[in-house]
Amino acid sequence: MNHLAVKVAREQKHPAAPPSQKPQRKRRLRLTLAEKLLIVSFLLFVFYAAVHTVSTQVQIYELNKDVQKLESAIDEQKKENNDLYVEVQRLSSYERILQKAKELGLSLNENHVKVVQD
Repeated sequence: MNHLAVKVAREQKHPAAPPSQKPQRKRRLRLTLAEKLLIVSFLLFVFYAAVHTVSTQVQIYELNKDVQKLESAIDEQKKENNDLYVEVQRLSSYERILQKAKELGLSLNENHVKVVQD
């Protein structure tokens, strides 16, 4: 232990000199013309792909919006067709036709009635 204490005491009196460091030069990355062209063409391709993807998504969104508009128009038309069918059924009932005929002064003559069958 005694040797350790002496060694620590010596180190405290005479601090070790830092090793001399050589000034490091910044090393620049030099690219050849072909490498520069390759990097630029890659970046242009990535940009084109991104723009193309976004424009495709916009087109899909617009088409989906149009589909939804058409589906709602179809639903409205089906509802209107159903309402008109119900009205036709109501207006073509036998009792209503007989009532309208009487209002117009027509009478039902059993001798002139002809039954048509398919």
